[in-house]
Amino acid sequence: ILATTTSTQDSGLLDVLVPAFIEIFPQYTVKVVAVGSGEALKMGETGDADVLLVHSPASEKTFMDNGFGGERKAVMYNDFIIVGPAADSAKIKGLSDAAAAFTALAGAKAAFFTRGDDSGTYNKEMSIWKAAGITPEGAWYQTTGQGMGDTLTIADQSSGYILSDRATYLSKKASLALVLLVEGDKALFNQYHVITVKAAKNAQGAADFMNWIVSDPAQKDLIAGYGTEKYGQPLFIPNAGLVE
Repeated sequence: ILATTTSTQDSGLLDVLVPAFIEIFPQYTVKVVAVGSGEALKMGETGDADVLLVHSPASEKTFMDNGFGGERKAVMYNDFIIVGPAADSAKIKGLSDAAAAFTALAGAKAAFFTRGDDSGTYNKEMSIWKAAGITPEGAWYQTTGQGMGDTLTIADQSSGYILSDRATYLSKKASLALVLLVEGDKALFNQYHVITVKAAKNAQGAADFMNWIVSDPAQKDLIAGYGTEKYGQPLFIPNAGLVE
């Protein structure tokens, strides 16, 4: 059982990775559960998943420190972006500082949509509000309780602003009117790790998946090029072996 994030699912990456893994390891059946990173880590704690692919570094470190994880390795990264209506009433387009953009959004009371779940994206959003010294609240700040793709759709229907991972935005962009407004701040960096679960029911499968996803065939042949054909840019950049 692979517990992972809605962003890897919504971007279509898993539809490429899982069949490729099974081709090499036909003895396994991979069941994918796509939830927020926090929910995936909880599944690891209870032994309801064998391996995790997540992007919430602070929560992952706690998970490891508490003895729930076996090994943890860097896999790939992409980045978060702030998207919103083309009219951009809050005038944040082109800002290179995410906290400054959030400050402007709160000041303008521009409609902002948050997942409000314990996902890596939500945790990242909270860290930016914190950096801006703002507690977001009020009618302008709306919680969806949905995954990334659905939250983008809801924000789009209301011409609202939203923090999204780039991969999910690009994969849904054709059906959205929302445009990319802010990118490039190093605070928006989004690192994914693979973690084997100590209480795994299929420890060998978890280890095989971990070793495979950080190997050259997965990194260079699958992850590195994924999305280029369809979106003109890769959705994820592989960086296994990253020393942290």
